[in-house]
Amino acid sequence: MANPFIHVELATTDMAKAKVFYGALFDWQLEDIEGMDYTFINVGEGTGGGMMKTVQPDSPSYWMAYVLVDDVAVATEKARSLGATICKGVTEVPGFGWFSVITDPTGATLALWQVNRAGMS
Repeated sequence: MANPFIHVELATTDMAKAKVFYGALFDWQLEDIEGMDYTFINVGEGTGGGMMKTVQPDSPSYWMAYVLVDDVAVATEKARSLGATICKGVTEVPGFGWFSVITDPTGATLALWQVNRAGMS
């Protein structure tokens, strides 16, 4: 399948409370990433994700879905040409890949993700 949902991420106002809640509710395995304020969510089978503290202090907690693309710069520009608003331009996550965040013409927000294939083993 082309362009599958590949990652779902929680930006939360309270990491400790979110970890307790989702770990107990779904029995997810949570792995804190050393040196980063980020926790991977391993769901077993299916699309996994992560958790992080919200970046904007006045932002409520929210979930963000990521869609896999071959070239995030090309996909981001294509989204713009189709009427999307670019919320966050192409940004590197060192060692992992690149992402951007768009809002479609109906107001829904989505992230695009390109894997750093050179860093994969």
